[in-house]
Amino acid sequence: MTQLVKLEKVNHIATVTIDNPPLNVLSSQVTSELKSIFDDIANDNDIVVVILTGAGSRAFMAGADIKEFPQSIGKKGMKDQVLRQHDVFNQIDFLPKPTIAVLNGLTFGGGCELAITCDIRIAEEHVQLGLPEIKLGIFPGGGGTQRLPRIVGEAKAKELMYVGDPITAHEAERMGLVNKVVETGQGMTEAMALAKKISGHSLQALSRIKKAVDEGTNMEFLAGIEREAELFEEVFLTEDVKEGVSAFIEKRKPVFAHK
Repeated sequence: MTQLVKLEKVNHIATVTIDNPPLNVLSSQVTSELKSIFDDIANDNDIVVVILTGAGSRAFMAGADIKEFPQSIGKKGMKDQVLRQHDVFNQIDFLPKPTIAVLNGLTFGGGCELAITCDIRIAEEHVQLGLPEIKLGIFPGGGGTQRLPRIVGEAKAKELMYVGDPITAHEAERMGLVNKVVETGQGMTEAMALAKKISGHSLQALSRIKKAVDEGTNMEFLAGIEREAELFEEVFLTEDVKEGVSAFIEKRKPVFAHK
């Protein structure tokens, strides 16, 4: 069986590429391989930042594999199947490491839902994004109804899901769905430059930034502040904080061990 998801590691940066031509759809095999690869990434202490993209220039991921849908129509047990996919998307979303999605083509349906599991999204200018599930008589079932409103707001998220039409990369940037739009073919270059900058920092601090933001978003403000304080105390018990403070005092660049 041909592997559809590939992992490359260079200098604390992991690049995960979905290679399921022609449109990198989210088949059951892709889902399974994503789970396995992100398991490895979570347990690899040498990896600090992850870049997720699709092979080629036609699609980041054009959605779910619709050919797999007929076997589920009219049958019970769909919830368990959907929750297994949620397990994989949650695994990426809650990975204690910064993640960057490089959108280099169509980013539709499950592909858009996969993209918004990442912390940062960089889109090439030819990219279109959308959640067209409504046109099949269904709706986003990969976390889109939950993650998208948290990113773009309830009203805009509902509009995108109710209508199902695609938007451009620049429209997505204006509403905060993507962080930056770059020229076609420059997505990986931009992402790699950003990843290199981030990977020079302490993973102990980076992971706690992610946890504080993610957990705090779902808390009352004062509870979030208390959680931040707990995580701040934790980071002061790490080896990296000693190195960072010493390097500042000694006027040199810190070399973090991520411990």
